[in-house]
Amino acid sequence: MDNAALVVIIALLAILVLVGFVVTGTRRRRGTHAPPSPEPGVDYAPGVGDDASAPVDTPKRGVETLDLPDLPAGTATLPPPVPEVEVPESAEGRMLRLRARLARSGSLLGLGLLSLLSRDAVDEDTWEDIEDTLLSADLGVAATTELVERLRTRVKVEGSRTPEQARAILRDELVRLVDPTMDRSLATTRTGTRPAVVLVVGVNGTGKTTTVGKLARVLVADDKDVLLGAADTFRAAAADQLTTWGERVGVPTVRGPEGSDPASVAFEAVRSGVEQEVDVVIVDTAGRLQTKVGLMDELGKVKRVIAKQGPVDEVLLVLDATTGQNGLAQAKVFGEVVDVSGIVLTKLDGTAKGGIVVAVQRDLGVPVKLVGLGEGPDDLAPFDVGAFVDGILGTDERAA
Repeated sequence: MDNAALVVIIALLAILVLVGFVVTGTRRRRGTHAPPSPEPGVDYAPGVGDDASAPVDTPKRGVETLDLPDLPAGTATLPPPVPEVEVPESAEGRMLRLRARLARSGSLLGLGLLSLLSRDAVDEDTWEDIEDTLLSADLGVAATTELVERLRTRVKVEGSRTPEQARAILRDELVRLVDPTMDRSLATTRTGTRPAVVLVVGVNGTGKTTTVGKLARVLVADDKDVLLGAADTFRAAAADQLTTWGERVGVPTVRGPEGSDPASVAFEAVRSGVEQEVDVVIVDTAGRLQTKVGLMDELGKVKRVIAKQGPVDEVLLVLDATTGQNGLAQAKVFGEVVDVSGIVLTKLDGTAKGGIVVAVQRDLGVPVKLVGLGEGPDDLAPFDVGAFVDGILGTDERAA
């Protein structure tokens, strides 16, 4: 290659380098003065992925132009929903249903006695079997002896060759033994400016708090205004449980802090009952063994404190019917401390222990006023002698 050609090549390379610098500088100067990018919502309608915010100068709605829901006059917020209040079952309906349940349970007391008295020959062995049946039903020795002697006399005079004859004799004697002459009414009538006060007591595990809740339903069904006093301040859930029972039928509950003095809670409940002009105040108490002298003294204090505002009209002792004769010792001690005026027998569907009705009435001289045969909220009813006897004998046609 000669010198002339080499000079031409170098000149061409120099020209290319110069052109490159000129083009780059032009692009840089153009970038400095580039126009702004179009803004979505201003220069064109925003699309997918674009900023959809309104322009700065777009007019905004004031508070006065917002559409608000219509509220009741003087109300800042919507009123809370009102809880539905239950309507308890009437006393008449309870008795029929409980009677039917008692009849269907197949009482060992009723069925056993009927089968024995309906034998072709009622001999000494049969009478011993009858006596054993009565004792196993917790009737008690004295009541059993009396009933057997009366049955012996009537069977000898009238005979009992048919089941119908045996049933008629047995019904008459059982009704007499249960004693329909005892006053089984509840003292729940308001006196002047003072409500009736019902104190509910018993040992642990008999279902006192549940019974208080069910009793409130019985009284509400009878158109009574009721207030509950949660004087069981030792069991953590007792006051909550009682409050729930009351709320279900629109009944208020007076309660105190856990571990507070039960007498003060009972006093406050009665005071509130006077102020609110209710018909009945029912006071629940903590369960306690009859052998614990300190706790029994405390129960006596609860009654004395309540009595400062007026007499306690009713003291109901709750007994578990399935405890049988063991319940009699409990009843005696409670009767001495707080002067029990009536018995509430729970779990009476264990009808093999039906004789406890007679035994507790005889030993304590106090009537059974209420019975419970189940766990439903309305499974508590006034005790009726005829209904009870008909139920365990299965002779009530309406209970079928």
